[in-house]
Amino acid sequence: MSAISVAVSHQRFHRSLIQGLALTYISFIVILPLGVIFLEAAKSSWTELWQVITAPPAVAAYKLSFSAALLAALINSVFGVILAWILVRYEFPGKRLADGLVDLPFAMPAVVAGIALLSVYGSGGVIGQYLDPGTFLGDSLRLLGIEQVNLTSSVIGVVFAKVFVTLPFVVRTVQPVLMEIEPEIEEAAYILGADSWQTFWRVIFPQILPAIITGFSLAFARAIGEYGVVLIISGNIPYETMITSVYIYRRLEQYDYSGATAVAIVLLMISMVILICTNLLQLWSRRYEA
Repeated sequence: MSAISVAVSHQRFHRSLIQGLALTYISFIVILPLGVIFLEAAKSSWTELWQVITAPPAVAAYKLSFSAALLAALINSVFGVILAWILVRYEFPGKRLADGLVDLPFAMPAVVAGIALLSVYGSGGVIGQYLDPGTFLGDSLRLLGIEQVNLTSSVIGVVFAKVFVTLPFVVRTVQPVLMEIEPEIEEAAYILGADSWQTFWRVIFPQILPAIITGFSLAFARAIGEYGVVLIISGNIPYETMITSVYIYRRLEQYDYSGATAVAIVLLMISMVILICTNLLQLWSRRYEA
């Protein structure tokens, strides 16, 4: 056997070894746990599973989870682009600190984040106390017919928690793309007579659109699965502020493993469909850009 054949054989062996390790890792981390979920749900009959996944509290939890996740992802898609633009285009004192704080939701434990938000926006909190009954804002809102504004233990609290945990996704996906766009391109647009809005909409926006869609899809997926922060500040009231993740945990607390896995499968399937749709949307945006 020649030296070239031996080298090729070794290269193929190493390639197969790396592929095997990668597939084994994915199998133990992703495929095996997901497969066990389906096996656990299969212990119940289809009729029993259907009753669990279509129970009114579960349906209300689905609606709140996905609507709040969608709203949080849309909010961060708008303000994430604005924040990324400011961090890339402007110099100001504390810029590095502000840039680092964007990643804080990634590193902060969910319990700490929930307590922090509750201390600020909860009733009696740093900001929430000014909305309590008996305060100027609280009484003014009451005159307008709004009896009580509760930034936590409400749908607002659920959305706010999801906005907090998904803040970095759009910023960190759009920021590198903005850094690659040369300022000379914007200057050329201004010289040709375009105003600021036309320059952004016709020159900048098409280039950052795929990054925005990527950030939106990541934020949406993360918001759907959020549990810890929402658990602390939402109040977890059935039919009002209980999201699907908390509903699944409540089923586990009642030792209803089949019911919990059935609802988890619904959440998983809907999330996969949404991710497929967002990936198709990203593919379309890249073709549109080309």
